[in-house]
Amino acid sequence: LESIDFKNALEQFQNLVEKMILQRTKESSGLCTEDGDEIDYDKFYSTTRTLFGPAVKDQNIQAFFRKIMSNPDERPEWPEIFGCFRGEGDGLSSPSKESMVLLVSEKRQITHSVVKRKDVIKGIVNVPLLNLTITASQRGVLTVKKSFFSYCFYFHQDTAWITGCDYLPNLKYVVAVTESTIILWDYKSKERQGNGFVIKPMKNCLLCVCTVTVADDLAKDTILMGDDKGYVYLLTITSDDFIMKQSRAEKVSQFKVLDSESFDIPKRKLHDDWVGKVKYFSALKRFGSCSTDSINSFVLDDLKRLEDQLPVKEFSVPKGVNAFTYCGKAKIIVTGG
Repeated sequence: LESIDFKNALEQFQNLVEKMILQRTKESSGLCTEDGDEIDYDKFYSTTRTLFGPAVKDQNIQAFFRKIMSNPDERPEWPEIFGCFRGEGDGLSSPSKESMVLLVSEKRQITHSVVKRKDVIKGIVNVPLLNLTITASQRGVLTVKKSFFSYCFYFHQDTAWITGCDYLPNLKYVVAVTESTIILWDYKSKERQGNGFVIKPMKNCLLCVCTVTVADDLAKDTILMGDDKGYVYLLTITSDDFIMKQSRAEKVSQFKVLDSESFDIPKRKLHDDWVGKVKYFSALKRFGSCSTDSINSFVLDDLKRLEDQLPVKEFSVPKGVNAFTYCGKAKIIVTGG
């Protein structure tokens, strides 16, 4: 809703709630309410729907009405009409005064017949320019969805679980990492089971991956990876690598296995614990990595630091950092521990 219209609608809604509370108070005191002024559920529902339209759900309207009728002294607040509840209750209990958690008003479940039970999504990436959504499940299901079309591939070459994924914008490949391999999937291939490459073995367990978004060279892509020993890796892949290295590659199913030793993969130990996330910020021309390490919790520096031993910019957080992001408009980095 537009802010002006919403403010007006909100004022009318609050007036409606006040009338309902007054009505309920009179009823509790044994006073009768004139028929014309009585607000029952049908009148409350139709008025609320007129004010806010499809922005509110039926179950939230019912819950809000029920709370007013059952306890008019404990007034619910207007965000609850949109399904925004406080505290850890079920939404019908009295709200906590300490904090507010805003919940999305609508959930949509997307399923695929290949995804098995007890599987979990380990990575989801949106590519706005191509209208693509990429997901990777722990047990090896890679999917690329575009509008009503989807490409799906079940990677079963290795028993290791997938730990993350991203998109290579220049080479047009999906990259995913497992505990011991790097997967490069050509989702556009006409092969029934897809086509691509697997780079292995990796000595340490890979936990996260991200693409370095630099559009200088359309024939190559660079990725960052983090492992369970605190190392951050830098791997640059070119289209020539696919041509030159695949002649010596062992072919398993539709994927060709490439030896990791044939690639130049600089790495540097930045943390003393697992690397939980890596990210490249093109606006800053810096990469970030975080860990549950209390001493070297978050690192933000140039990619060149992965190839030399100069000091890096870092800071410490008790019990480490699990997640971080950058807001260009506010020019701040936010971390979550």
